[in-house]
Amino acid sequence: MAPVKKDKYSVILPTFNERQNLPIITWLLNRTFTEKRRVADPSVPRSNIDWELIIVDDGSPDGTQEVAKQLVKVYSPHVVLQTRTGKLGLGTAYVHGLQFAKGNFIIIMDAKLLSTTADFSHHPKFIPQMIAKQKSADYDIVTGTRYAPGGGVYGWDLKRRMTSKGANIFADTVLRPGVSDLTGSFRLYKRAVLEKLFESTDVRGFSMQMALAVTAKALGYTIAEVPISFVDRVFGDSKLGGEEVVEYAKGVFQLWART
Repeated sequence: MAPVKKDKYSVILPTFNERQNLPIITWLLNRTFTEKRRVADPSVPRSNIDWELIIVDDGSPDGTQEVAKQLVKVYSPHVVLQTRTGKLGLGTAYVHGLQFAKGNFIIIMDAKLLSTTADFSHHPKFIPQMIAKQKSADYDIVTGTRYAPGGGVYGWDLKRRMTSKGANIFADTVLRPGVSDLTGSFRLYKRAVLEKLFESTDVRGFSMQMALAVTAKALGYTIAEVPISFVDRVFGDSKLGGEEVVEYAKGVFQLWART
């Protein structure tokens, strides 16, 4: 009998001026994938998961690449650095990183550090739950959601909470994707599914995550959700601005016209 191929999880992490955050999130990822821990849910993987971290840095001027090179040495062979010249955006960073990923599962997330207690907007502690959820019914995609019971958003004022929630309600009303957090960017994909989604949509900007979810539904892929806690950043600047909000609204209507 042929040996069963072991799953490998590739984390694609776009960075721009994340020098302070990168060592911490890399350490947390290493601990998440390799350290034996007691867990309440026996279906949650406990240790020694085959993994890699693909850092895609867009020419950070703050020394992020120098820090990343040290992490490559410390965590060899689990950390890979791929650099690009100029700030080319999150969407193209994920596409670029996928070219170098070796895993049959791809995890996309953010490197933003949120508090002095080493909490992140996308904390690696939720990855075992996402893996367990995927395995429970062989889902094609598992997405972290801030808006399901057990999830939440911390560090936002009421205006920003209402804007985010309203944006998701607006998109859900127009597109009916069956996902409660369309703008969330903490997701686990089967590699073949993500490759197909990148081929099937040319959206690469702020609305890319929404486009991937809508396209996945149109292609018949299965999507499950895991509640996550999202905390606003402390180090670095938020990448969300007025232009992104306008782009998001345009993206919703463009997707509606296509589907």
